[in-house]
Amino acid sequence: MIVLEQVKKHYQDFTLDCSLKVPEGCVTGLVGRNGAGKSTTFKAILGLIRTDGGRAQVFGKPAAELTKADREQMGVVLSDSGFNEYLSVKDLAPVLRNMYHSFDEAEFIQKCGKFRVPMDKQIKDFSTGMRRKFQIIAALSHKAKLLILDEPTAGLDVVTRELLLDMLREYMEKEGRAILISSHISTDLESFCDDIYLIDEGKIALHEETDVLLSSYGILKATQEQYEKLDKSYLLSEKKEDYGYRCLTREKRFYQENYPEVVIEKGGIDELIMMREGGRDR
Repeated sequence: MIVLEQVKKHYQDFTLDCSLKVPEGCVTGLVGRNGAGKSTTFKAILGLIRTDGGRAQVFGKPAAELTKADREQMGVVLSDSGFNEYLSVKDLAPVLRNMYHSFDEAEFIQKCGKFRVPMDKQIKDFSTGMRRKFQIIAALSHKAKLLILDEPTAGLDVVTRELLLDMLREYMEKEGRAILISSHISTDLESFCDDIYLIDEGKIALHEETDVLLSSYGILKATQEQYEKLDKSYLLSEKKEDYGYRCLTREKRFYQENYPEVVIEKGGIDELIMMREGGRDR
């Protein structure tokens, strides 16, 4: 569905150089700190910025050459954009009907009711969470093949987040669909995504299947003495701490079996991001 090969975008104090793939039938997560390049990557895929090199393809064609019909096959939620704030949901329903040939108005209204999105209230008066709910419902309203969702669950309470994720899981039950999603809420992605890309300072620092990430990655918390005795062949990065060293490995079981005295914690998305902050790659 999406292929990026060394897509570059230069700003005064930041450079994106990103490669990733989102295959059909998969939910792919893009994670990283604020300013790491997630939103820039989304905009490059959508053709909202002019890139400085590399190749960006969507549906097998260059992103810059997507037709109106192609774009109707995409549902998009961006963290820094949305609908005209002086319109209500009732005002926007006919707009969406005219924009998308496959817009399902009955389902759209039903989902707005389910998630308590008011039809007559102007969007400028929506809370952050209410805006997000409406944006996601709109993205799902026209039977898109590809969803591109930048922080779609930001500002939502845990119950609403889970309801929306269930709606996205239901969306993925049909063949020929895919999702690219970013979120600061790691548990959402760990329970939802098939694979994860970690972006840091504009470059992909790691790509892994989510199941492997959760089962094989781990954080070693070793004293100075324990660290000196470690076989460091399977360490990906390390960080000096007051007690000794904090180390990231993809071979958690190896260290559990051979160094039972070393504290080993589960490795997840948050741990990966933290290890990039002040950590040293091996």
